[in-house]
Amino acid sequence: MNTTHTMSTTPTSTIPLAPQEQAAEGQLLDRFTRFWGSHAGDDPRRTFDRFVAGTPLAEGVELEEATADGIRGWWVLPQGRKQPVESAVLYLHGGAYVLGSAAAYRGFASQIAVRADAAVFVLDYPLAPEHPFPAAHDATLATAEWLASSGVKQLAVAGDSAGGGLSLSALASMVTATEVPTMTAGAMFSPWTDLSLSGGSMTDPGIHDALLARSFLADSAAKYLNSTAARDPVASPLFGVPTGMPPIYIQVGSDELLLDDATRYASRARQQGAEVRLEVWDGLHHVFQLNVAELQSSRIALERVADFLNAHLRG
Repeated sequence: MNTTHTMSTTPTSTIPLAPQEQAAEGQLLDRFTRFWGSHAGDDPRRTFDRFVAGTPLAEGVELEEATADGIRGWWVLPQGRKQPVESAVLYLHGGAYVLGSAAAYRGFASQIAVRADAAVFVLDYPLAPEHPFPAAHDATLATAEWLASSGVKQLAVAGDSAGGGLSLSALASMVTATEVPTMTAGAMFSPWTDLSLSGGSMTDPGIHDALLARSFLADSAAKYLNSTAARDPVASPLFGVPTGMPPIYIQVGSDELLLDDATRYASRARQQGAEVRLEVWDGLHHVFQLNVAELQSSRIALERVADFLNAHLRG
């Protein structure tokens, strides 16, 4: 078994939105509406990358593009870190399996890298519908093996939205793998764990998701799954949590469709003996951590995740 973990029954924490943050959150949501409205009809991949790339690049990082053995991505290295590295974070981007790129996520990865003082590799995994399931999952496993062959001994996996679900799926597959680094931890931002869209938050009239629509998720799931059943545990990790998972840290906003994807996964993982830390950030949107320039809550959330990753990569 290639993991390290301890058992825990840590309860869910609800993080209240500070009064001074409420106005900033409202302004952000208005800005999101204007952004997506102004780009209606544009190429969706280019628009999504432009949206995500709004997260600023942290000071004191170096960027190195990597292309080897069919694997493409970007190393984001804190100042003073050079290749090869013995411990790293593998980051898997969001975009509902049909959007997103490693280049667009370099800014967000840099915010994690400098806070955790860790090398982060952002993977350009293949997107659907050109490359349906299990292409993204298989690329992630191949990348973990490549990192091991490159000298990485300790690996944490992190991701947001679809990348968060992909991270959990990959960790589940790597529990018994022998040619990957020791999997020390997983950190997920609003993970999409259920491609069958069966969570109650998907149809809760009290949830007003400013960034995701159920119709978009359904269309994206169909493109990614192709003919695979939506509850296949490799596609939807909610339905196949194994024993032996490493410590997991999940953050999710209360006002998003994927709320129940996070809470249900945490519950099932705990039942399997995993150490799971779950935080529900009240009143915040899908993957609010991207907005480090606008929200103090985002910066605090990333500091907490960085402390978690740092402890488990060096623990």
